[in-house]
Amino acid sequence: MRVLLVHPSALMYSEIFLRLEPLGLERVAGAAREAGHEVRVVDLQVLSRGTLRGEVRSFRPEALGISLNYLANIPEAIELAAEVKRAVPDCFVFLGGHSVSFVAEDVLEQAEGAVDAVVRGEGEPAITPLLEAVRDGGVADVPGVVTAAGRGPAPLMLHGIDTPLPARDLMRARRRYFIGELDPCASIEFTRGCPWDCSFCSAWTFYGRSYRKASPEAAAEDLANIREPNVFIVDDVAFIRPEHGDAIAAEVERRGIRKRYYLETRSDVLLRHPEVFERWARLGLKYMFLGMEAIDAEGLDLYRKRVSPDENVRALETARRLGIKVAVNLIVDPSWDEERFRVVREFALAVPEIVHFTVMTPYPGTEIWHTESRRLTTRDYRLFDIQHAVVPTTLPLERFYEELVRTQAVINRKHLGLRTAVGAARVLTRNLLHGQTNFARMLWKFNQVYNPRRQFADHGRPVRYELPLPRHLDVGDRRALYVHTRGATQGAPSRRTTD
Repeated sequence: MRVLLVHPSALMYSEIFLRLEPLGLERVAGAAREAGHEVRVVDLQVLSRGTLRGEVRSFRPEALGISLNYLANIPEAIELAAEVKRAVPDCFVFLGGHSVSFVAEDVLEQAEGAVDAVVRGEGEPAITPLLEAVRDGGVADVPGVVTAAGRGPAPLMLHGIDTPLPARDLMRARRRYFIGELDPCASIEFTRGCPWDCSFCSAWTFYGRSYRKASPEAAAEDLANIREPNVFIVDDVAFIRPEHGDAIAAEVERRGIRKRYYLETRSDVLLRHPEVFERWARLGLKYMFLGMEAIDAEGLDLYRKRVSPDENVRALETARRLGIKVAVNLIVDPSWDEERFRVVREFALAVPEIVHFTVMTPYPGTEIWHTESRRLTTRDYRLFDIQHAVVPTTLPLERFYEELVRTQAVINRKHLGLRTAVGAARVLTRNLLHGQTNFARMLWKFNQVYNPRRQFADHGRPVRYELPLPRHLDVGDRRALYVHTRGATQGAPSRRTTD
């Protein structure tokens, strides 16, 4: 079967700081190809809509899958689905990915026939039985699949993540993937899932608080096959299990693999196992992302981070001692007033680390989607990108965006622009000599992308596709939030249809 897989366009944040290869989509492509299907991939982060249209005309896909890890891409995905249906009426169109798993029925209804199915849960175990069912019949009975008839059996979850291997060779314009000065940059997965339960996050609800690890041999083998000199480790929290991080490091050392790495972890994990991060620093770990989220105990408790401000401070000190550059994230609450913005700006200017700011956003799949008492001010999917306010702001909305951009601009003052270009001249020169311009372009794009008038105007755009309203759910039993449930990877529970 001819299968075309598509990743939607980049979001606002990706216009400057990073553009990551779609590793999940590559793994789904790998699984489909292993099953004997002819697979092509178009990533609209790096390729044009014209390229996609040309692919549809020449390839005439029998099945089209669109990855939806981000809510803000849903309107684009529905429009793409409708366009492909017009060009190839018999093409089976399906959506899959993290975010759409939580709103599957609503998106199917909104697509008005342009989408045949939504895959809830992990894509790798679903793709082969889905394509077989498209060919032979029985799509509605595929685990994890939602159709107009309702939900089928519960989604399956991979027992291990060593396979399928990502089909990196199917990607075009790989040189356009980067994160910061790591340009170009590939991605790799050592673990999947998160055992914590932060109230603003849907990673733990998607995976049912499960946690799986790649074998050290498979992780090192995948790493050895990556051509790029830089690698982003996509794990939600890197090196939770120190023995696992050490085992992969040992394989990397044995094979003599030399890369530069960027990863994400938690302050308490770093403090418990600094020796693992020190070992990886010797192997090339250059950057680390820490989701601090708040600078005070009250904010940390609100988001159920289960760390203290003191631990966050000590984690920054530890990373500095190890020679690892840190980017931290703080969550901007729409209830902030001008004084609160000022205090946070002072913190961001006082520390040497890169400080990113994201707006508190209740997403479907998160606990706060059901518990956040403030009424949504918009249900426009496109604004659910952690860069827009979707609940009432204490300041007038336009003023809120002025303060937000003024606070985000700390990054511009400290780490972007001419001063950084001079300090990073060696890196810039090396990248440019190798034809890499992503990092160079990033240094001067901040004011083009982060503009309070642009963000405010986004609220005035006509809205065709809206998020469903939050449904009442008693989150006393948090398993009610899960997409995947442990031990529920086999069998076919009785079907239920939508109303």
